[in-house]
Amino acid sequence: MRYTYLGPSGTFTESALLSVPGASDAERIPATSVPDALARLNAGEADAAMVPIENSVEGGVSATLDAIAASEGVRIIREVLVPIRFVLVAAKPISIEDVKTISTHSHAWAQVRGWAQENVPTAAYLPGSSTAAAAVGLLEEGCTYDAAICSPALLNYHPELHVLQDNIGDNKNAVTRFVLLSRTADIPEPTGSDKTTLTVPLPANRAGALLELLEQFAVRGVNLSRIESRPTGEGMGSYSFSIDADGHIYEARMRDALRGLHRVSPTLKFLGSYPRADHENTEVDAIHSDGSFDAAHEWVESLFPNGHPAQLQRH
Repeated sequence: MRYTYLGPSGTFTESALLSVPGASDAERIPATSVPDALARLNAGEADAAMVPIENSVEGGVSATLDAIAASEGVRIIREVLVPIRFVLVAAKPISIEDVKTISTHSHAWAQVRGWAQENVPTAAYLPGSSTAAAAVGLLEEGCTYDAAICSPALLNYHPELHVLQDNIGDNKNAVTRFVLLSRTADIPEPTGSDKTTLTVPLPANRAGALLELLEQFAVRGVNLSRIESRPTGEGMGSYSFSIDADGHIYEARMRDALRGLHRVSPTLKFLGSYPRADHENTEVDAIHSDGSFDAAHEWVESLFPNGHPAQLQRH
């Protein structure tokens, strides 16, 4: 296996990738951005790509949601949860009072705003492509910023960096969710603790359009653990929804929900059914069990005394 991930070495994304069995001994190809990682996957340069998709503090990672929505044929085959801890580093030992400019990834900066306001209120923020890239940039000649915010794991690769302050996150329980993407058509077997991810365009910008989508899940007992709207880029009012639903496509209730969704929004994308990283079992009411759906199907079929007709006549 060849893996690509949001690099360089030492990012939280690499930490997520290293938790995948066999990844530590496999070829790992750092990408400069999420779109770059997906481009490498689509070009066949890698067999799978690990990217961040959601943070417990900031919500969905827009770059990932948009890149996945624009890709064809990619599937999520695994998710990983990584506790997030940030350190402030510099190329040399300086005092925090001397820090005038800080670089890091935008999602990282959002998670340390409180600390920054209290400790470096006058410091300017310079966006970086990743936390690790920002920190490594400190070691380059002509670097224009004084410090960076990154993962402590980066220090394993660059021990020459100096930690100015440790554990600076505003929320000490912050967690980022990562997904492993592949171009395989295979679907991991259901475990009873699964998640299904979809991208569903809003079929029309009118009253009740979103309700029509949500009803497909509600009436079948499918819980949504995440739903986020993203602009399609096709004009004002044109949106699609990135959705995580509790359950697996092998379950009758999920398959039936997808059939209903396809009637309402035929250009939806199925992005995969895979095991939940938190291993939390999905509770299903008896009326939404596979047996209940099978019984309902058999009852309808029994209404045809001479067997199911090959073609229904419409009048």
